[in-house]
Amino acid sequence: MRCEYAWRGSVRSPAVKERQAAIDQACRPGFYKASSGNVKCSKCPPHSYTHQEGAVHCACEKNYFRAEEDPVSMACSRPPSAPRNVISAINETSVILDWTWPADSGGRKDVIFNVVCKRCWLGPRQCEPCRGAVRFLPRATGLANTTVTVVDLLAHTNYTFEIEAQNGVSAQAPTVRQYAAVTITTNQAVQAVSETKTRKIVTPLSTLALRQIIQLPLLSYKTQAEQGDGCVNGQSTPSAVTVIRKDRTSRNSISLSWMEPERPNGIILDYEVKYYEKQEQETSYTILRSKGTNVTLNGLKPDTTYLLQIRARTAAGYGGSSRKFEFETSPDSFSISSENSQVVLIAVSSAVAIILLTVLLYIVISRFCRYSKSKHPDEKRLPFGNGHLRLPGIKTYVDPHTYEDPSQAVHEFAKELEASCIAIDKVVGAGEFGEVCSGRLKLPSKKEICVAIKTLKAGYTEKQRRDFLSEASIMGQFDHPNIIRLEGVVTRSKPVMIVTEYMENGSLDGFLRKHDAQFTVIQLVGMLRGIASGMKYLSDMGYVHRDLAARNILVNSNLVCKVSDFGLSRVLEDDPEAAYTTRGGKIPIRWTAPEAIAYRKFTSASDVWSYGIVLWEVMSYGERPYWEMSNQDVIKAVDEGYRLPPPMECPATLYQLMLDCWQKDRNNRPKFEQIVSILDKLIRNPSSLKITASTTSRPVNLLLDRTSTDITSFHTMGDWLESARTLPCKDAFSGVGYSSCDTLAKTSAE
Repeated sequence: MRCEYAWRGSVRSPAVKERQAAIDQACRPGFYKASSGNVKCSKCPPHSYTHQEGAVHCACEKNYFRAEEDPVSMACSRPPSAPRNVISAINETSVILDWTWPADSGGRKDVIFNVVCKRCWLGPRQCEPCRGAVRFLPRATGLANTTVTVVDLLAHTNYTFEIEAQNGVSAQAPTVRQYAAVTITTNQAVQAVSETKTRKIVTPLSTLALRQIIQLPLLSYKTQAEQGDGCVNGQSTPSAVTVIRKDRTSRNSISLSWMEPERPNGIILDYEVKYYEKQEQETSYTILRSKGTNVTLNGLKPDTTYLLQIRARTAAGYGGSSRKFEFETSPDSFSISSENSQVVLIAVSSAVAIILLTVLLYIVISRFCRYSKSKHPDEKRLPFGNGHLRLPGIKTYVDPHTYEDPSQAVHEFAKELEASCIAIDKVVGAGEFGEVCSGRLKLPSKKEICVAIKTLKAGYTEKQRRDFLSEASIMGQFDHPNIIRLEGVVTRSKPVMIVTEYMENGSLDGFLRKHDAQFTVIQLVGMLRGIASGMKYLSDMGYVHRDLAARNILVNSNLVCKVSDFGLSRVLEDDPEAAYTTRGGKIPIRWTAPEAIAYRKFTSASDVWSYGIVLWEVMSYGERPYWEMSNQDVIKAVDEGYRLPPPMECPATLYQLMLDCWQKDRNNRPKFEQIVSILDKLIRNPSSLKITASTTSRPVNLLLDRTSTDITSFHTMGDWLESARTLPCKDAFSGVGYSSCDTLAKTSAE
C-alpha cells in the first residue's frame, strides 16, 4: 500500500510536465524573465528588444529610453516633441506666454515645461540670459500647466523666450532640445486707453509688440496666417472678416462693428484692427486690439479718409486680413447717426448751457469776493479755488505763488502724510534744501512701497520752507506716467519732507554714462519718447519747466524716464550749471534757448530747445553739452549760429530733430506733440534709424569761420586756435602736422 502511494505521487500529467519545462528552459529572443523561479517569460514591452536567450530585461530601441525608476515591464519612451502654438500677450513690461501641449508626449505622462528667457539685440543675432529682477509666475521650471507670466522686464527691450518640453527620459537625450521660441519687444504703454471690450494701444512700442511673429521650430506660419484659414501645426487659423459696418461717425471718431469670420476654426481670442490715413499709404498706421466685434477709432482728423483692415486671432494664430475698407470722418463737429443725432444735439446744447452758467456764476462770485475783500480787508479770501476758475474736463496748471498763503496750495494739491508711515533707509544725495533719502512708505490697508524722500534741513527760514514746498504744490498737480509721482508731504512735524516715487536708476545722465553704448537705438528712442510724452503733458497743462536736462530726468528699473525737478519756477541761486545773465538771476546756459537767455522769455518753445539738448545728451551717452567751453563762449557761439555736432553713430533723423529743436526762431521749432509723433514713426520704422549722421551734416562752427579775421596775423597755429577758442581741437591739429597757418592755408586752398 505504501509502495503504491509512492508510485502514484511520482507520476506527472503531460500538462504539468510542459509547464515545468517552460520554467526550466531559458527565455528565447524577444522574451525576458526578470527573476528566476516559477515565472513565465514575458514578451518585450513596446520599443524594446532582446536578441539573446535568457534575457532578464529588454534593451530600448534607438532614440528610446527607460528612466531609472521605470520597471522593466514598462515600454521604452522618448522625449516629447516641442510645445505648439505659442501666444504672447504683452502688457507694458510683462508678458503672458501661453502654449499648447506637445503633439507627441513621448509615450509618457510626466511631461513638464521649462521657460528660458534671453535678452537680445538687433542686428546680428546676439542674446544673453536674462538677468536682474525678471520673475516668472508661478515659476520658470517644472511647469505642469501651459501658461506662465513673466514680469519686471526692461522697457523697450527685445526678449526671446524658449518653452522647452521635457519628460522623465529627456535627461538621457541631452543633445536634443524640444522647444518653441517666441520673440517679443516690451513697451511702456503709457497711454493705453480702455474702452468697453476694447483696448487701444497708442504707444508705438505697443504697436510694434503686437506685430511680433511667433517662431516655432521648423515652421514659420506668418505667410499661412496672413492668407487666412491656413494651418499651424494641424490647427486652422480663422478665415478673413468679410463684413464691416459703420455705426457712427463724427469729426474725430468712427464707430465700427463687424461679423465674426465665416470659419472661426476655434475660439476667437481677439481682433486686430489696423487703420491709417489713405494719403499716407500705410507708412504710418495704428493698431488696436478688441475683444469684441466693435470698436471706436478716436483721435482722427476731420474730413479725412481712412483705410482699415481687421483680422481675428485664435490659439492657432492670426487669420487673414480683411480687404481694405474705406471710411471718412465728418467735416462738421456734430455726430452723424440716424438713431441718436437728436440726443447728441441736446447733449451739446446742455454742455454749452452749463459752461455759460458756470462762467456767469464765476463772475458773480468774483464780484462778491472783491466786494467782501474791500469791505473786510483783514478777512481771508473765500475758498473758491483761490480765485482760479476750473471748468469741467479742463485741467490747467495753477502757479502756487499766486496763493496768498502758500500752505493752502500745498494742502490743496499734495496729500499730508503721517511721519510714522515713513521709514528712512539711507541718504542717497543732497538737494538744494537738504538731504535726499531712500526709504519706504506704508499707508494703512496698502502695500509698502519704496519712495524717495527730500528733507528740509534744520534752521530753515520761512521763505526756504515756502520754496521747498512749492515744488510739491507743482508736482501734486500732475498725473502722467512720464512725470515723477508725488506720494505726499509731511508739514505738521519735523523734518518737513516731500515724498515721491523711487526711481532705482537715478538721473538719466549718470545712468547713461554708467552704461555707455549698452543700449540699442530703439531703446534710446523709447526713452526719448517717454520724455517727450511727459513734456507734451506739461505743455498741455500750461506749465513751462525751464530746466529740462538729462540730470533732471529720472529712470526706474524698467527704463521708463520721468521728468522731475520742478523747482526752476523760482530763480536758481546755487546751481553749478547756471550762469548770471544781464537781467540778474541764474539759468542753465547750456540747456537754455537764446531768447530765454537774452530776454528771459521762457515758453514751451524754450523747453523744446532744451529737449533738443537732452536728445543730444542721450545719443552721446551723457556727454557734457559744448564740452569745456565757457558759458560766455556758449552764448556767443549759439548766437552766431553754431550748433552741437551729431554724436557718434547718431541716426540722421534724430540729428535733424535736434536741429529743428534748435531753430533760432522759436515759432519754427516743433511742438512736443509733433516730437512725440515723429518718434512714434521712427519706432514703427526701425530701418529709418539705420542711416547715421555724417560729419558733413555738422553745421559750420562760426567761431572757426571768422571772415573778418586776418589769418596771417597769427604766427603759429596755436595762436589761431587760442584766438578761436577751440582748445579741444588744438591737439588734433598739431597731431596731424598743421603746425603753422601757412600749412593750413595751403590745405584749405587744395
